[in-house]
Amino acid sequence: MLILGIGNTLLTDEGMGVHVVHELSRQYAGQSDVECMDGGTISFMLSGPIVSTQNLIIVDTAALDAPPGTIRVFEGPAMDDFVAHGGKSSVHEVSVADLLSIAALEGLLPARRALVGIQPENFDWGDYPTPAVARAIPAACEAVDNILRRWQL
Repeated sequence: MLILGIGNTLLTDEGMGVHVVHELSRQYAGQSDVECMDGGTISFMLSGPIVSTQNLIIVDTAALDAPPGTIRVFEGPAMDDFVAHGGKSSVHEVSVADLLSIAALEGLLPARRALVGIQPENFDWGDYPTPAVARAIPAACEAVDNILRRWQL
């Protein structure tokens, strides 16, 4: 199981995925079956860990057309569709869609995959999310926990 947090922690809400995965890494410390990874601003180097797992959860900001801090979960084909056509709101050099395309081309797309998307408020300079978005950290962690329980991992 790979839980991948995406974001730039120097741009307030853009770093939300990384902040969530850091919290989850404390929660899952010592569990050898769960790897929490800070994916930063994404690079093609992340394709290796993605194709090496059958269970992938990505936590990242997403344009959900909702109030800041809103969380939505997309699983399987719904995730694929959202990352390909939905509202991505970040400034990553490589997109989640690019990484999933690489995995699909290799025939190694994780069988179980989910995106926990969090609506940002802004991407101003700052090393912590805006208050409305920061308040969503526990709920985003709970969303990941719920996915893991449903997947019985």
